[in-house]
Amino acid sequence: MRSLFYEEFEVGAYFETRCRTITEADIVAFAGLSWDFNSIHTDKEYAKDSIFGERIAHGALGFVVHTGLSATLGHLADTVVAFMGMTWNFHKPIKIGDTIHVEQYVKSKKDINKDDMGIVVFDTKLVNQKGEVVQQGDKTLLVRKKGLGE
Repeated sequence: MRSLFYEEFEVGAYFETRCRTITEADIVAFAGLSWDFNSIHTDKEYAKDSIFGERIAHGALGFVVHTGLSATLGHLADTVVAFMGMTWNFHKPIKIGDTIHVEQYVKSKKDINKDDMGIVVFDTKLVNQKGEVVQQGDKTLLVRKKGLGE
C-alpha cells in the first residue's frame, strides 16, 4: 500500500495488519533491552504459580510490536510527521505462542489550519488468535497534507 495523505484518510476507514507470533526469544530480548526482568516474564517456575499460570509478555512489548505491525501497512511510511500521543489499555495477557495482529479504524481527523499537515486519530486494537482484544487505545498522529503537484 502506498502512503496516504491527511486528505485521503476517511473517518471509519479500516486497516488490518498481518499476524506475528510472540516467542520466548521476543520476551527475553525485550527484557534485556528494557532491563525489566520481572519474574512474571522471565522465571518459568515463578510464573507457574501466578494468576496467569505461565510467563507472559511485557505489556510494553505488545505496544512495541503493534507499532512494527502497523508500519508494515505502509499507509503512513512517507506521510507521518510525528507521533503525538496515545491512550493505551491492557485487557488480557499476551502469552508465549500467541499470534497477534493490529486492527485500526480512523476515529477522527482534525485540520489544524496548516497548509502542510493535519491530525489523524486511530482507534487501535491488538488482537490475538482467538479474536480477543489484548490491548487497545487511541493513537494520535500528525500527517502530511498533499503538497502542490502531488
